[in-house]
Amino acid sequence: MKQASVPVLLLSLLWSVLATGCKPAAAPAPTAVSPGPATSKVLTIAFLPKSKGNAYFIAAHQGAEEAARDLGVKLLFDGPTEPDPAKQNEIVETWITRGVDVIAVACENREGISTALRKARQKGVQVITFDADALPEARSFFVNQATPEGIGNTLVDEAARLMGGAGEYAVITASLTAGNMIEWQQAIERRNAGKYPDLKRVALRPCDDLKDKAFAEATAILNAHPDVKLIMAICSPAVPGAAEAVKQAGKAGRVKVIGLGLPNENRRYVKEGVTDTVILWKVKDLGYLTVHAAKALAEGRLQPGATSYDGGRVGTVRIAGDQILLGEPFKFTRDNIDQFDF
Repeated sequence: MKQASVPVLLLSLLWSVLATGCKPAAAPAPTAVSPGPATSKVLTIAFLPKSKGNAYFIAAHQGAEEAARDLGVKLLFDGPTEPDPAKQNEIVETWITRGVDVIAVACENREGISTALRKARQKGVQVITFDADALPEARSFFVNQATPEGIGNTLVDEAARLMGGAGEYAVITASLTAGNMIEWQQAIERRNAGKYPDLKRVALRPCDDLKDKAFAEATAILNAHPDVKLIMAICSPAVPGAAEAVKQAGKAGRVKVIGLGLPNENRRYVKEGVTDTVILWKVKDLGYLTVHAAKALAEGRLQPGATSYDGGRVGTVRIAGDQILLGEPFKFTRDNIDQFDF
């Protein structure tokens, strides 16, 4: 029995070795793979004002730069030296060729720029507007500083308060063709007709967004309409231009000045009693919110149908349809104007 068991044992051991050798090698246990640093593309957002020398758009640009730093995006800034729809179109075409991710534009001429913006969208460039809109099909969202009704109502209510509810007034606008200016004028007319029938607008003059031209237009108004009680300036260079005209004419206090402007440009006239009220919004916040929303649009986080948007330091703002609303107009007066620096 012992002799017989040895060969059996050897055969058993040999079979075990052969069987083991024929099995495929076991796969190594999986190890975790580090994803490494993120390699996402830095977005390029192109910011186009109506005119890059206008203090209003300089303030908006400062807010846009702040947002670009906070969000880690590249910001391009360019625009005409004076309002020029053809030059805006030329800049848009350049940015299309360059392949930017988003174009954010304040449109000098709604219809004139919309063809170029539609082309940008067809090329895969996202488009968002601010301050003054394009045609709706030429962009995804419009970042609106305030509704036309909010602006028009505030201006006319303030005019009526200062004029005692009756009398002649004149309006100085930037342009007779800019979409936002037209909407504001229409809102002013509706409020005037609906609530203050004894207010009479006797003049509407464009100043091409230039302070010197606003001064000349205000002077012409004062000469042509000696009974005018108030000048309402609805673009930022026009407010100090009109105030200077009233001051030089020796009519400070007798002819009131109000309008949409920046605190720093109007502080002296407000403190001297030439300008009663400057109405605006926080322009840096408008630039900030525009770039913030532009990045969200490029990343697909801002979609049609949204009813609100978290604008970072600006806070949560309301979306009405395809308009992102910054908020209600703000009144700068002698009592609070020193609290602001822009």
